[in-house]
Amino acid sequence: MSDDMAEQKATAAAWFRELRDRIVTAFETLEESHVEGPLSDRDAGRFDVSETTRASQDGSDAGGGLMSVMRGGRVFEKVGVNISTVYGVLGERAQAAMAARKGLPGMAEDPRFWASGISLVAHMQNPHAPAVHMNTRMFWTPHGWWFGGGSDLNPCIEYDDDTAHFHATQKQYLDPHGPAHYPRLKEWADSYFHVPHRGRARGVGGIFMDDYCTGDWESDFALTQDIGRAFLPAYLPLVERRRATRWSDADKDTQLIHRGLYAEYNLVYDRGTRFGLETGHDANAVLMSLPPLAKWV
Repeated sequence: MSDDMAEQKATAAAWFRELRDRIVTAFETLEESHVEGPLSDRDAGRFDVSETTRASQDGSDAGGGLMSVMRGGRVFEKVGVNISTVYGVLGERAQAAMAARKGLPGMAEDPRFWASGISLVAHMQNPHAPAVHMNTRMFWTPHGWWFGGGSDLNPCIEYDDDTAHFHATQKQYLDPHGPAHYPRLKEWADSYFHVPHRGRARGVGGIFMDDYCTGDWESDFALTQDIGRAFLPAYLPLVERRRATRWSDADKDTQLIHRGLYAEYNLVYDRGTRFGLETGHDANAVLMSLPPLAKWV
């Protein structure tokens, strides 16, 4: 591995940590601003932070990360913001999947890998406030490197102006990289977050890319950073707008049923979930995305 790539890996991992810190601070600030009870209640709405590890078959260091989860907040019923940097050797199933998807027939001869990224899922107390998912990541093997990720909005009660703001903000951050990026990544998200057995989308879409590599690391990393930077301005205004909306038992029922759809997608189709579990990463961190409560009809 070249010195340049070692530096690029460190730069990417540091950015994912910086983005994590920004989001955690913003979410805790939002919770603090929603305090209406006595002072003792201010202890609610904080993230519990723990270290995670990846298990390697030979017991060697395989990396890990930080799992930050808030449960039972006033605004967030459950939200997780995880980062990890893991490395080692891909197992046979992961090698086969990588070789097939990327056209890398040499994976079996040299199956080393390195991956770093941030993953976020927020499930809200108020059914009118939308759930959301965001992740960005960098992946490396001796056969190449690439970036991936995006963010998508998952409201159980849809508002056209919320959807419009979410998409317009992402477009604003992507357009400096070229006008073709937003429509392409939007279409990619619409395809990726489709739930085939339900014949519908998981939510109202967003942006997404996978296995993204133009050969220009600096340019691709800058695009990945702006996908991350777009998240808070795209999402926080929607929560501010909806968090105090009055809701009924029927609204909560709608929310729980929609969460069932979200859980189905993540357990059946999401490649990140499968990769995390197959490569030995902390199962609690991998499954952090699941809602605290869900319902099926």
